[in-house]
Amino acid sequence: MAGDDRDSTTEHPGDRYRPTDVSADRPALDRILILGAKGQLGSALVNQEWPVGTFVLPATRDQLDITDHGAVRTYIQRWRPKVVINAAASTSVDGAEAQPDVANRVNHRAVVSIAEAAAAVDARLIHLSTDYVFDGAASGWYREHDQVNPLGAYGRSKRAGELAALQLDDALVLRTSWLYSSTGSNFVRTIRKLGRSRPVLQVVDDQRGCPTAADDLAAAIVVAIRAGLRHNGLFHVAAPDDATWCEFADEILRLDGTRDRVELDRITTGQYPLAARRPADSRISSDAFAAAYGHTLPPWRESLRRVSRQLDRTDSPPPPVRIGVGIEFGGTGAVTRTAGPLVDR
Repeated sequence: MAGDDRDSTTEHPGDRYRPTDVSADRPALDRILILGAKGQLGSALVNQEWPVGTFVLPATRDQLDITDHGAVRTYIQRWRPKVVINAAASTSVDGAEAQPDVANRVNHRAVVSIAEAAAAVDARLIHLSTDYVFDGAASGWYREHDQVNPLGAYGRSKRAGELAALQLDDALVLRTSWLYSSTGSNFVRTIRKLGRSRPVLQVVDDQRGCPTAADDLAAAIVVAIRAGLRHNGLFHVAAPDDATWCEFADEILRLDGTRDRVELDRITTGQYPLAARRPADSRISSDAFAAAYGHTLPPWRESLRRVSRQLDRTDSPPPPVRIGVGIEFGGTGAVTRTAGPLVDR
């Protein structure tokens, strides 16, 4: 047992993780398996304050190819988690038009495998989806029961994944919108970078959605798990207010201190043609989740201020999540420890 030898692992923000010899056979831990642990949401989930006794298992695609049915079954059978969170996805909206089979393989067929493997060990499944299952033609905010009509291959693959997950009676499927964080590739980091190097930015101003910070979404997932996942089915979880891409960009630049130096050219979707069509208005209401779990995400401007401060503190991404370990959360979140490798090499 490594004890307090903190130099033996890459630290998370907050200096909270320590190595230990927790094995797959250790009893009495609520195991949470996070698929896609290096992504924006996966990283945010790993860095949440989990309940005492929770054993978080972060898995990346380097450790587990979720498109390999046999590997998924074996991995989940080995670790027997109480909850499987599928934060892994193929998220290239335009790339899906060129390679729809890739999107379907990751966003649909892999979900079938994950759902079957979770059911085999009596694990609950939390699966993430998108506002792009809607066509944006409705007037007002979309609710869970509203008709879906994806405009592109990406949205169709994600809708198929929803249906696959919902084959489990106790699955929880969460749709979110316009995800961003201080890590990874996303709109916030792109606009900050461009705002420091270009005098004029053209940004679409006729698409509207709910910019959602990954750590806010992760916190909502922890709330649901703390509540015993007492409500299942399909829910929307996103920021409670909305913006256009240009309005979002305007606030990003303002917080970064570059707004006065950058001219924002508000353009239409037609002036910025892309391979995939996007919904013009994909605002999703999270009222049902708030009623079920008593939790509402902060307004997007408030969350953006927090993420902007995180980005201000460093020009490079925060330290990477310790991959290949499990994380056991101890009293008050201050004493936590990591297990040995999750995958035999």
